[in-house]
Amino acid sequence: MLVHPQFDPIAISLGPVAIRWYGLMYVLGFLGIILLGRHRIKTQPGRNWSLRELDDLIFYGVLGTILGGRLGYILFYKLDYYWQHPLEIFYVWQGGMSFHGGFLGVIFAMFLFARHHNKHWFAVTDFIAPLTPPGLMFGRIGNFINQELPGRETTVAWGMQFPAVDHVVRHPSQLYQAAGEGLLLFVILWIFTRKSRPLGAASGVFLIGYGFLRFLAEFAREPDDFLGLLALNFSMGQWLSLPMIIGGIVLLRWSYRRSLVEDSHPTKT
Repeated sequence: MLVHPQFDPIAISLGPVAIRWYGLMYVLGFLGIILLGRHRIKTQPGRNWSLRELDDLIFYGVLGTILGGRLGYILFYKLDYYWQHPLEIFYVWQGGMSFHGGFLGVIFAMFLFARHHNKHWFAVTDFIAPLTPPGLMFGRIGNFINQELPGRETTVAWGMQFPAVDHVVRHPSQLYQAAGEGLLLFVILWIFTRKSRPLGAASGVFLIGYGFLRFLAEFAREPDDFLGLLALNFSMGQWLSLPMIIGGIVLLRWSYRRSLVEDSHPTKT
């Protein structure tokens, strides 16, 4: 059995200013997207992306992540509570972000970005897909540092006590998700996108990969106490992941069928 190291949630304190680990993880996540994006632009110039467009994309992505993540948490998880306490919607320092909400927020932000820069929507989502998993990894590490979103009770040798939660031995599910949805998904997408792929293919692989890995991780993650398990003993995270998997399969199928049609009917010049 392991015991959580009980990190101080404040990473840096400068007088009245305190920088928390969780916020720092978000910064590292977006910094990772910037660095990886710059690398892809320099090494794959045929993708028709500029550094200025990347900077603009990050701005749209930050807004989509924060606004979508907060609204998603409110709508998917605690709508009744925030309906009765509307002012607490703005208490973001108390926590409460949803990946699936942030994902929808980013998708909408990418739509606006694509329109503004006259790019195909899927060309934008294909570009951002392999850059995203490291940010997800840092987010889960932030959850682990804060002792939030712990796993279900377990007897495995690497089970861990989270003293800020209780003294039950639990799965360190935050680390499972960091390794799966973060590191493993990054490796899959990075390798997949090293070669030119049909429009929408990278986005489809991201949807399938994240949805599947999140669905599996939820079996080790403790369901939200205010929701518990839902129909078929699935958690809310699992039910929200299923449409991602289905949508990814449909998108991937559409992508390659569209590519075959274009190859068989080349445009005449």
